[in-house]
Amino acid sequence: MKDHHDWKAIRSLLPYIWTFKGRVIFALALLSFAKLANVGIPLALKGAVDALDPQQQEIIFLPVAMLVAYGLLRLASSLFSELRDALFAKVIYNSVRKIAGNIFSHLHKLSLRFHLERQTGGISRDIERGTRGISFLMNFMIFNILPTLVEIALITIILLSQYDSIFAVITTGTILLYISYTLVVTEWRMRFRRTMNEMDSQANNHAIDSLLNYETVKYFNNEHYELQRYDDKLIRWEQSAIKNQTSLSLLNVGQGAIIAIGLTILMLLAGQGVVAGELSLGDLVLINAFLLQLYLPLGFLGFVYREIRHSLADMERMFKLLEQHQETVDNVSAAVLEVPRGKIQFNHVNFHYDSNRAILHDINFTVEAGEKIAIVGASGSGKSTLVRLLFRFYDPQAGNITIDGIDISTVQQHSLRQAIGVVPQDTVLFNDTIYHNILYGNPTVDKQAVIDAAKQAHIHHFITSLPKGYDTIVGERGLKLSGGEKQRVAIARTLLKNPQILIFDEATSALDSHSEQSINRELQSISSNKTTLVIAHRLSTIIDADTILVLEHGTIVERGHHEQLLAAHGRYAAMWALQKTEGSS
Repeated sequence: MKDHHDWKAIRSLLPYIWTFKGRVIFALALLSFAKLANVGIPLALKGAVDALDPQQQEIIFLPVAMLVAYGLLRLASSLFSELRDALFAKVIYNSVRKIAGNIFSHLHKLSLRFHLERQTGGISRDIERGTRGISFLMNFMIFNILPTLVEIALITIILLSQYDSIFAVITTGTILLYISYTLVVTEWRMRFRRTMNEMDSQANNHAIDSLLNYETVKYFNNEHYELQRYDDKLIRWEQSAIKNQTSLSLLNVGQGAIIAIGLTILMLLAGQGVVAGELSLGDLVLINAFLLQLYLPLGFLGFVYREIRHSLADMERMFKLLEQHQETVDNVSAAVLEVPRGKIQFNHVNFHYDSNRAILHDINFTVEAGEKIAIVGASGSGKSTLVRLLFRFYDPQAGNITIDGIDISTVQQHSLRQAIGVVPQDTVLFNDTIYHNILYGNPTVDKQAVIDAAKQAHIHHFITSLPKGYDTIVGERGLKLSGGEKQRVAIARTLLKNPQILIFDEATSALDSHSEQSINRELQSISSNKTTLVIAHRLSTIIDADTILVLEHGTIVERGHHEQLLAAHGRYAAMWALQKTEGSS
């Protein structure tokens, strides 16, 4: 099963590599030249040693030529290897960039459901380790495993053709034993690496989650408790890391023993051949040089194979992110949504997150172009789910939603979301400047447009009073700004987007009465002539709505304007009376 995943990971890399097929072919040609030069080095050395042997009566220019050849072959081997690495760097790092970009893009395409369940720290670790694994895999798979196998084949052929077959048999036998031992022990060790990765991601998740909730940790005096939970995961990571290291030592000792035994047997045989006069001193040097040349990369091959298995384990987690299913996907024929008017219709919509618990049942209403509709109801009645469906974070299980008569499931999601502006209950800002956070509404506009939007949202004066003005950093999630300031930044951002449809999702519920009144006036002025949906907690903010829908357990139980609903003495009237009492007490 693991092999299936490994080949799948390797196959998924091929399209990225093949983009640079010219470079790859040239790099492989350089690799071949480097290996041929490498194999030629012991042959030149043998010639030089034999020429210098006192028993040989040769003139002095021959060893000079051989020694120069020896030096040139060494230089060529190094030069071709370095040129190959320099040439291939573009292939590796471009592939890493594109894969990381694809995963980042894919994560943004995944459903809200996935993002509500995910843990950011673990995902960031998976991507970081996975991209590092790709870089390693591409470097060493192509430039260490492949050339080592080529070199083994070349040396075996030379030994078979020039010397007694016993040399080739022992060499090949040692290599096969070495490779088998490496594969078996490395496979056994992989479980420790996987547990290490799992615990590392979990610990990272916990650390990020705990630091993001710094204030809550302090409120409940739970620093020690957080450390204990973090350390529990690191203890399991430590145990796996120790097993990983001790098993690595066992692997290295075994590999060293196999190489030492093979090399000793071959040198004894070669020495015996020299004594018997069957081999020259140069042959002894040649065999020794070949074997050292072979076993050094073979020793490295063990390390490389180990690291490649680690890289594949790392990549496996990363590529699983790409396998995550997109819930809402554009049809092939999806058109760009044009919104000339902004009429919204929910037609008999049913929706559930979990089939055991219905959230919305037979939701049916129309918002005429330019009208303001308010949705009220207790917590959990399904108000925010209506917004998520209109924004197409999810698709309904039954019924449909149309804008200007066009079913939103048939249009491109990008164009749908471009037409809708949301001022949420909890405004989340990027840890960047105020300017960047307002500009986010439309990154293509100039600075003057950002300032104009800030003036409309009545926050320009506050921004210019700050020492750094628009360049003030707002802190992670905007924590350096008050609730009212954050809401005004959110309003400015939405004004800059200039959508045809506006949604206010309990946009003022977190504010004090004074801030709420002033921001509500701003909301009313920016929503004139636009189709507006208001999800309201305080009923005093929606008296002017054209229609008010009262939601209870996912069903519309009342509808009408403020006076009609009060006159009906139903759920809305009861909620109004309760809030009036709370307000006066």
